Amino acid sequence: MLFIYNLIVHIASFLLKIVALFSPKIKLFVAGRKTVFTTLESKINSEDKTIWFHAASLGEYEQGLPVIEKIKEKFPAHKIVITFFSPSGYEVRKNNTVANVTVYLPLDNKSNAQQFLKLVHPEMVFFIKYEYWPNYLNELKKQNIKTYLISGVFREKQSFFKWYGGFYRKALRSFDYFFVQNESSKKLLQSIGFTNVKISGDTRFDRVVSILERDNSLDFIAQFKNNTTTIVIGSSWPKDDNLLINYINQSSNEVKFIIAPHNIKLEQIQELQKSITKKAVLFSEKDNQDVSNFDVFIIDTIGILTKIYSYADIAYVGGGFGNPGVHNILEPATFGVPIIIGPNYSHFAEATALVNMTGCISINNQKELNEIFDNLIQNPDERFEKGHICSTFVNMNKGATEVILKHLS
Repeated sequence: MLFIYNLIVHIASFLLKIVALFSPKIKLFVAGRKTVFTTLESKINSEDKTIWFHAASLGEYEQGLPVIEKIKEKFPAHKIVITFFSPSGYEVRKNNTVANVTVYLPLDNKSNAQQFLKLVHPEMVFFIKYEYWPNYLNELKKQNIKTYLISGVFREKQSFFKWYGGFYRKALRSFDYFFVQNESSKKLLQSIGFTNVKISGDTRFDRVVSILERDNSLDFIAQFKNNTTTIVIGSSWPKDDNLLINYINQSSNEVKFIIAPHNIKLEQIQELQKSITKKAVLFSEKDNQDVSNFDVFIIDTIGILTKIYSYADIAYVGGGFGNPGVHNILEPATFGVPIIIGPNYSHFAEATALVNMTGCISINNQKELNEIFDNLIQNPDERFEKGHICSTFVNMNKGATEVILKHLS
């Protein structure tokens, strides 16, 4: 099975180079890996002590950040190495300040794994949420390097729990300990013989709670809001926008909208702006303008949505009309904002919980969206109640980082 797996990785490596000629994202994926080993050689000496964190993409990085920061405090003499699998994580956070070295993870073949570990020589390794690379895990096991999974989630449909999953179950044996988010994940691991598992919860709650401790002010957003009821639309996709634009165009002047689309390519931003009949301004064109005169603010940049949520009276989080589903709802939740999402949220425990608690509302169509927006705009007491449910939920679920650090101690 390992031979077949390595053959697939070899073929994929070849095919990715061809696809990279036509896909900008895959081009980044391929090109970014060419300099990994030279970067590691230049930034890590053989005498350095290191701790390695691996995140699949941006969401997993944000999820692991509370642990990374605490580990850095606990081991100040160690260099922190962070790897990403996806360009959507690496390209956004390659200049982060918490790590000493940030690189792509080379593709999972035996020679890459051996070379990577030789250069990094970590004392501890943390995989965040998921991604189980057999060659890397086998080498970590061979070298007796402490390896942990944090904020892990397991589902019954995964290969580990199937009759044919022996190869994948073997990879799990490389982990010294599993810190999982929920009881079902713990029971699934126990069902295949793993007892080195603890329910720690989700470190994302610690991450979003810490957001409240920083300065979230944005003068241009405060100027735009101008004490007007404001709906913030975060990480929206075209299927979300179709409903939202219809509502925006027929809305009264007593409400303002901030739209931060998931995709900020120029042509899509232009298409979005063209479809809105209200007075709209782009972030990239805000300078030297009185943004308080506009009804809609389109955020054609990245990295400020979290702060923008602090100005929201109502939040709509996109992705719920596509797969795998809704984006991060915890950021608006931590600010005590009522949240509206599309129908596809069942894969996300926090969304399911908040929908059941009524702090978050799922809509299926234009009629439901209109009714929910109108109701929340007209009823500030209901906005406050649902927002309070959201912020209380976040605070009740914090503490995963403390559980992990206590165990490591």
